[in-house]
Amino acid sequence: LAALLATAIERACGLIEDDVLVVAQKVVSKAEGRLVKVRSAAEREELIRAEARHIRRRRNDMFIVETRQGFVCATAGIDHSNTPADDTLILLPEDPDASAQALSAKLGAHFGLMAPPVVIADSFGRAWRTGTVDIAIGVAGFAPLIDLRGQCDWVGRELETTQVAVADELAAAAHLVMGKADGVPAALVRGAVIERRSGAATELVMPSDRDLFP
Repeated sequence: LAALLATAIERACGLIEDDVLVVAQKVVSKAEGRLVKVRSAAEREELIRAEARHIRRRRNDMFIVETRQGFVCATAGIDHSNTPADDTLILLPEDPDASAQALSAKLGAHFGLMAPPVVIADSFGRAWRTGTVDIAIGVAGFAPLIDLRGQCDWVGRELETTQVAVADELAAAAHLVMGKADGVPAALVRGAVIERRSGAATELVMPSDRDLFP
């Protein structure tokens, strides 16, 4: 996958320092062999339960679960869109942060740069809002969360709770050019202001002691 992405980047615009590469979860999962064939609704449910750490809600065949990776989402992130066959489902990567780190390291070696920031993005639904938005489920090479607590707003009031999920914002922005059904597996975000450091999408998961919807 890293070699294919490197070739596409070279053909498009090249790679410069602090470009952020956003890669669709589906292509990462396919590259890692996270495809499963199912023959019935019962097998699908068994698969969802196997990928879940905890089932939060259920309504008929809809499950809201906490995945083994820590994300709260529908059907444990298991999806059949953009799959090679009707009986095939795609699972989330086993460790999306590790997947992002591996892509970052390989692309850095290829281009002779500091390992570039990478986001692995997936479409998630949101409580109280209709429609999906791409969020970061894997991050490498930058701070996914900008903590503004203790700083002041433009009129001088101290910010007490504000943290910005910059990795999610980058994922959502990239989705505008990648599309849901256009077969575009990745996009480069150029010019974003990021903090270069080691980072992980797990930093974006709400801690259980602050979760109001257990």
